[in-house]
Amino acid sequence: MTAHSIRLGVDIGGTFTDVVLEKGGQSFSTKVLTTYAAPENAIIDGMHQVCSKAGITPAQIDQIIHGTTLATNALIERRGAKTALITTKGFRDVIEMRTESRFEQYDLNLTLPDPLLPRQMRFTLAERVNAKGEVMIPLDRTEVEALADQIAMTGVESIAVGLIHSYLNPEHEQMIRDVLAEKMPDVSVSISSEVSPQMREYERFNTVVANAYIKPLMASYLGRLEERLKAEGVTCRIFLMHSGGGIISIQNAADFPVRLVESGPAGGAVFAAHIAARYGIDKVLSFDMGGTTAKICLIKNQTPKTSRVFEVARTYRFKKGSGMPISIPVIDMVEIGAGGGSLAHVDAMRQIRVGPESAGSEPGPACYGRDGTRPAVTDADLVLGKLDPDNFAGGSIPLHRDKSQAALHAHIGDTLEMDATEAAFGLAEVVDENMANAARVHAVENGEDLSEYTMIAFGGAAPLHAARLCEKLGVDRLIVPPGAGVGSAIGFLRAPYSFEANRSVYMKLSDFDGPRIRALLTELRDEATGFVRTCDEVSPILSEFKVYMRYTGQGWEIPIDLTEEQAMTPDAATFQARFEEDYANLFGRTVAGMDIEITVWSANATTPPQEVTPIAAQAATASAAAVGSRPIFDAAGGAFAQADVINRTTLTAGETIKGPAAITEDETTIIIPASRSAMRQPDGCIDITAGGRS
Repeated sequence: MTAHSIRLGVDIGGTFTDVVLEKGGQSFSTKVLTTYAAPENAIIDGMHQVCSKAGITPAQIDQIIHGTTLATNALIERRGAKTALITTKGFRDVIEMRTESRFEQYDLNLTLPDPLLPRQMRFTLAERVNAKGEVMIPLDRTEVEALADQIAMTGVESIAVGLIHSYLNPEHEQMIRDVLAEKMPDVSVSISSEVSPQMREYERFNTVVANAYIKPLMASYLGRLEERLKAEGVTCRIFLMHSGGGIISIQNAADFPVRLVESGPAGGAVFAAHIAARYGIDKVLSFDMGGTTAKICLIKNQTPKTSRVFEVARTYRFKKGSGMPISIPVIDMVEIGAGGGSLAHVDAMRQIRVGPESAGSEPGPACYGRDGTRPAVTDADLVLGKLDPDNFAGGSIPLHRDKSQAALHAHIGDTLEMDATEAAFGLAEVVDENMANAARVHAVENGEDLSEYTMIAFGGAAPLHAARLCEKLGVDRLIVPPGAGVGSAIGFLRAPYSFEANRSVYMKLSDFDGPRIRALLTELRDEATGFVRTCDEVSPILSEFKVYMRYTGQGWEIPIDLTEEQAMTPDAATFQARFEEDYANLFGRTVAGMDIEITVWSANATTPPQEVTPIAAQAATASAAAVGSRPIFDAAGGAFAQADVINRTTLTAGETIKGPAAITEDETTIIIPASRSAMRQPDGCIDITAGGRS
């Protein structure tokens, strides 16, 4: 894309659909309520709004980049296609047995989540490949044909194929796919050797089942979206943001929809990394709070932390191990049910609980006046004065304070003998502490001290809560960039085209085979490059390599980055030195005399990142002029304080604001508590630091 291209970023969230259009260095954005029955309707509505603001027609758009929570929601709500699993005889119950670990060992009544597929929809074949990829029991094509006829009678829409050790030898899975294509041409098929060619059968089987489960839904949605856009005169190519922080073609997204499960949050992490690069900040805590969830991600050296396994739909207080493991490349973040629409209630212990259930956009929080009766975080923010009821979402959604107060009274205040303000304060403190605690745990798991970090906040609700989180976490600096309310959609427009290819091949360092390693990594690089070339035929492609290593006898690996030279001229001593360096940094020491194993190999192909213009240090010039004032509840002080109200669009570089204050814009409001002060930077970012009114 050239600098003069007109690009559209679209993020479908659980409550709002965010749309951003960039034209000639200018940005135009809007937020519209998500239309669950037909999500493409909200996209078309938002597209027309931003095109009108930019003075163009939809036909002039050169590129659309899209991220969505539809795949995630389909898995959480169990509303995917009727799906069957074909696996190796004896392994029918792997996705139900899980790993046999207890994510809450002291809960005697612990109930494990149900598998995505019931037992009667799981079928087996007599075949076997061993851990070296050698065929021990050949697959009989006649048996496959008979099984296909049996499955066809169930009326399935999609089939997942996951065989033991198929990541080493995919021939049996490929034969099954060929037979199914002949016998059941209208049924979607996913095979694990393509979706997730990695060891650990539970994670791999679960991933291919999840891909098959949502594949017809996503293919239908993407097809409808293309048709609707064509009907509006849009003829440009459409791309999708994937969970690893890059962009893939719409066809690749339709084939591997499981890679879209974290696409929206990934866009937010890319956005935060771009801001970090502008300011030269090496340690960033990305905080994205929307209408349904909050996402927290650690970004070091302007690069979000990544992983190859994550969990979706955690059922037990968001505890690790209680969800559905998905084995794909993904930006590593913690996600909790704490958004503007997250609903509150009082539990049996008379404690306020917030989330994970959300009011979404239908009916939305009580203050929306759309028949919602239960209090949400947005209701508390309204009662505490953080929101202007007449200018929410640019005035497009009037808020009703009386409905918020009634909901808070009915569901919290009456039970705990509180008035509406006290109930709102309790609700807000609970949700803020939930998010702060999630950030603390995430930091501890990664051996990080958050006091050394700068927070970058975005999402419609994050600027309302970010400064309070900084107070709780001991973070001194907070940056709220322009367009924070639609940050993930902007992140889509900053992301490179990329694709990561993984494969499990077990090798001990004592059996190091340089030529085999070079051939494997070359094959993976070529595979990843092929995917990127379906999106961009001309740009240079950079290759990034990673291996997952552990000491012999350990259960899990750590990722080790390799340069292209180290990958293409592999050397055992170099691999050992890189592993020991990263292992010591993570655990404080190495283990002498232990052999080292490599289990997973990875190559990521990516186009070069967008150039970043550094931001020069800005000196304070003058105090910003307030357009008014209103009482806003200051949580640290436990009381209302009269706060200045400043219009963000009128701020100039160097102008300062001392808390308490509210900086307003169409898509969000930035709350500056009494403990903080703020300054507008030359690029429009609001830079908030510790130290308020004396």
